[in-house]
Amino acid sequence: MDKKDIEILQILQKDASIALADLAQAVHLSVTPCWRRVQRLQDDGVIRQQVVLCDPRKLNLGLTVMVALKAAQHNEAWMQRFVSGVRDIPEIVEIFRMSGDIDYLLKMHVPDMAGFDIAYKKLVKVADLQDVSSSFVMEVIKSTTALPLDYAVLKTAKS
Repeated sequence: MDKKDIEILQILQKDASIALADLAQAVHLSVTPCWRRVQRLQDDGVIRQQVVLCDPRKLNLGLTVMVALKAAQHNEAWMQRFVSGVRDIPEIVEIFRMSGDIDYLLKMHVPDMAGFDIAYKKLVKVADLQDVSSSFVMEVIKSTTALPLDYAVLKTAKS
């Protein structure tokens, strides 16, 4: 990956729908080399996928909930059952296995408290849980899908 690749990624992380010709112009490349770079970034798994980001509020999902879980057991069978079950709950949009005092942190989008109660009842049926603690997001200060690119390992040009 070089500086041109980083420039391409910076632009695509802001707007993946940009026309290839506009992307190429923005990074000072012709279309074909720019397309090859994007293809290589996809083939290498740097670009995992391109999606549409929806506004949860416009879809009647105005309540965001962070749910901290402690597992009742710590074995492979429990973990497989839990992971399989929570993946099937559409209100859960992110799942993190954690170190420290909690085992899993889940991010959920629901319409309201009644919607959370429905999702909560689905969640507690999935596997035995020692503790479930929910926090309700009052305000989103920052929300981005763009990763910082300052840490990407760059190839240096060979002399």
